[in-house]
Amino acid sequence: MNSTQHNLTEYLRVAIEAAQLGAAQLEQWRKKFQVREKARADLVTDADNASQEVIKSHLLKNFPEHRFLGEEECVGKKIEETRPPNDGTPVWVVDPLDGTLNYVHDAPAYCVSIGLWLDNTAAVGVILDPRMKEIFTAATGLGAFLNGERIQVSSTATIGDALISTGFPANYQAQLRNVEAWRRVSFQSQSLRRTGSTALNLAYVACGRFDGYWAYDNYAWDVLGGVCLIQEAGGKASTTEGSTFDPFRMDIVASNGLIQDEILSVLKTPVA
Repeated sequence: MNSTQHNLTEYLRVAIEAAQLGAAQLEQWRKKFQVREKARADLVTDADNASQEVIKSHLLKNFPEHRFLGEEECVGKKIEETRPPNDGTPVWVVDPLDGTLNYVHDAPAYCVSIGLWLDNTAAVGVILDPRMKEIFTAATGLGAFLNGERIQVSSTATIGDALISTGFPANYQAQLRNVEAWRRVSFQSQSLRRTGSTALNLAYVACGRFDGYWAYDNYAWDVLGGVCLIQEAGGKASTTEGSTFDPFRMDIVASNGLIQDEILSVLKTPVA
């Protein structure tokens, strides 16, 4: 193991511990939290803040020279305002509760998502689903795993045989573009899913449950950990234009790689 892999192994170990601490907070708060409404269908809870605080504390205690970018600290910011300086400092990018609306309704499709942005790459990814007791883990060059067992993307070769997921933003006006995209992809794919958790959608692509995912309105904390998983599981991620994946852009297409170009093409092709 070279020095880079050694560092990544340690980063991953600590990220797993942090995710476990955050998930424990979510389960302690479940069914007794107070809810504040930020906007229509866009909720934040005491659980989000409690989870983020323990995650941040654990990561920075172990790596005080790193930066931390958490969703709850960035409420109201435009995505370009969340991009960290490009000075080589590792940045932990965290969603302490992805799938908040599911959590509020006690629907079991939410998780903790932790990613590490290092040298302009998604270097570490940890997604922990406390209700399903599933933890997805990956680091660059070290593979992707579900509960310690290696995972890989699906072998689905065409979009016509594919189960594809997406996500919709809370803002109604912003949803309209994806409604049209839903129409386009539904004409071509086997079926579509909307789970309410971007991070779980990406984790499911990594382990082959879903074959692809697209969205137009994500933030870095939604996607960074999941993209690391997908890449280490043999898949691909890009912008919806097909350019290099950038977590600090809102659009993404991710897949097993085999249907990446088909998804990109369908998103660009109007339905007759």
